[in-house]
Amino acid sequence: MTDSVTSRPDPVHIADRLPFLLRRNLVLRGVRAFFDARGYLEVETPYAVPTPGEEVHLKVFATERTGADGSRQKLWLHTSPEFAMKRIVAATGLPVYQLARVWRNAEGSRLHAHEFTMLEWYRPGATLDGLMDETETLLRAVLPPVVRVGEDDIGIAAPFERLTVAEAFRRHVGVDILANEGDAPALARAAGCALRNGETWEDLFFRLMMAHVEPHIGRTCPTFLTHWPASQAALARRDPADPRVALRFELYAGGIELANAFEELTDSTEQRQRFVTDRARRLASYPHEAGLDWPVDEAFLAALDSLPPCAGIALGFDRLVMLAAGTGRIADVQWLGEG
Repeated sequence: MTDSVTSRPDPVHIADRLPFLLRRNLVLRGVRAFFDARGYLEVETPYAVPTPGEEVHLKVFATERTGADGSRQKLWLHTSPEFAMKRIVAATGLPVYQLARVWRNAEGSRLHAHEFTMLEWYRPGATLDGLMDETETLLRAVLPPVVRVGEDDIGIAAPFERLTVAEAFRRHVGVDILANEGDAPALARAAGCALRNGETWEDLFFRLMMAHVEPHIGRTCPTFLTHWPASQAALARRDPADPRVALRFELYAGGIELANAFEELTDSTEQRQRFVTDRARRLASYPHEAGLDWPVDEAFLAALDSLPPCAGIALGFDRLVMLAAGTGRIADVQWLGEG
């Protein structure tokens, strides 16, 4: 038996969600006005690419390009426009933004969709603190002064909380997360929990994060969770003042992760080594996907050494609209949501 909601004809389903969708258009116009006024250049980058990204745990969609001569090239729907956008910044030195469609396979929940819109922007010369300031200003420009998520009334007008990962774990888990980085048994002992069969330090880190940290942040005002352990740096540079941490933040509001941001790594040699490490981790975690491989994005790595110091952020546009519209389902703010 099909679900009575998802089986309704599309015109009825869309009409039910029209107030949310109209709010989506208002937020969209507000976002473009915000970045245009600040001198950003809106760009568009390809969606079907030879290299979709290097995130260890993201699943991708495969496709194929056929040439006029019958040649075939394996392509993937990107999980983020990050690599392409940083190539543009490296070539031009300009601040850029994009409202890009992105794809994540094997996902789906009230907060996740297989296809969604990502707002990404990169600003040369920006620091992590400067990017947090700009993100606060953007949210105040497009959201009401107070948004309601579940039982939480979240103030947007007041300064957002800025909390390091180390302080969040001290406060909510009672452990020194940096002292235990990479040592899963030590972290389990410090946290007073049992280590699960095959659980890595990273697995346990995120289990503790989801169980004890995320439920307590962003409840009265949005929270920037900053300075992540170096093993979670991804494409961020390490903090020169404390190389144990990366210059990265995530933004939370009402239990929703809104954004992920970096003060960008500009060292191609270090980035290549991180890609090698991440690929080995992906193969170890998902050996059944060994055939789903793609070439390293050499054009991106070649551009990195010309990338000026900058900071960049990926913000889930649909989730931003959820806050603006007061709904808890991502499908409500998509014109043809999955259900």
